[in-house]
Amino acid sequence: MQMNEPLAGYNLPSSDGRYGPYGGIFVAETLMHALDELRLNYETMRNDKSFISEFSSELKNYVGRPSPIYYAKRLSEELGGGQIYLKREDLNHTGAHKINNTMGQALLARHMGKTRIIAETGAGQHGVASATVAARYGMDCVVYMGSEDVKRQATNVYRMKLLGAKVVPVESGSRTLKDALNEAMRDWVTNVANTFYIIGTVAGPHPYPMMVRDFNSVVGNEVREQMPSAVGKHPDAIVACVGGGSNAMGVFYPYIKEKGVKLIGVEAGGSGIESGKHAATLCAGRPGVLHGNRTYLIQDDGGQIVETHSISAGLDYPGVGPEHAWLKDNGRAEYVSVTDQEALDAFHKLTRVEGIMPALETAHAIAYAMTIAPTYDKDKIILVNLSGRGDKDMDTVAKVSGITL
Repeated sequence: MQMNEPLAGYNLPSSDGRYGPYGGIFVAETLMHALDELRLNYETMRNDKSFISEFSSELKNYVGRPSPIYYAKRLSEELGGGQIYLKREDLNHTGAHKINNTMGQALLARHMGKTRIIAETGAGQHGVASATVAARYGMDCVVYMGSEDVKRQATNVYRMKLLGAKVVPVESGSRTLKDALNEAMRDWVTNVANTFYIIGTVAGPHPYPMMVRDFNSVVGNEVREQMPSAVGKHPDAIVACVGGGSNAMGVFYPYIKEKGVKLIGVEAGGSGIESGKHAATLCAGRPGVLHGNRTYLIQDDGGQIVETHSISAGLDYPGVGPEHAWLKDNGRAEYVSVTDQEALDAFHKLTRVEGIMPALETAHAIAYAMTIAPTYDKDKIILVNLSGRGDKDMDTVAKVSGITL
């Protein structure tokens, strides 16, 4: 595989990590050495044949790639209109797309001689994936997680501990993903000599947005091979949920130059954008700087970050990857929002009609695909990146449904 497949007319980010006016490096001087070390090592290894070969082998033999494309026939027939296909990232080892990125970063950490992994997590899937690769390579692992998310994702917390990771609940701020990322960065500053910070999404200071995108672009590269083979053409639309945006960027990136393929990112509308209780950064935010990069943020008039809300812990983030911000501004991708209730309805629908239980993050993308499918002709194809499985969300779904487990 090629992690960095060249795209005609598309050469972002720039050498200083910019996607138009977004991205860049906005960190304290104490982190610059660590970022320079990371950037130089990644620039070397992303084109190193032995590194790419080992990464490809691990994706095949450990992660279980390629993940299949599944035709949701019953759902498509019930909705009428366009045909819905699912890219089954839920079938990866650990149950989500996160393992693609963490595997690549862990291999890079090992190459750099780092012995300790730190990570932040919201829904827990990135934490599980980070703990998994740390166990795979015999590294120490610490995962920072907002205390509110620790409650919502108890199953994944236990999985991380079983894998040997230390889970640190974060009590500051809104006690969710934003605050976990803050704590992880503080740890990195203190322990940079032996520690590698595995960021879980396409955000943060350069080179993280590029690096995470490159590692996870295996998803879109597979789709480019699978769809023409399965149905004779590329999808007419690709739909993916967006929190920080790694799963969406992984499937969008290889299709950016395919102007006939519509790219649609689905954010967490929470209780509705008008309520103010949401995490729809691109739909309702404005540019600012957070966690080392310039991007769209949910902030007040004074530039302070506003507390977000989503039924999905993995989408509950007040920022978004800078490449998504650029794709929004230039119109190459469209960004929409789906409410908590719409996501719950889609969760139940896919489970009952296709026997596939999606993560609540993914259910946002399913919900929007269900909305647009009836407006498409029957020969049109909508591909949903099914980014994760939903067993981690059983407690949340049961609670909002009034069921005691």
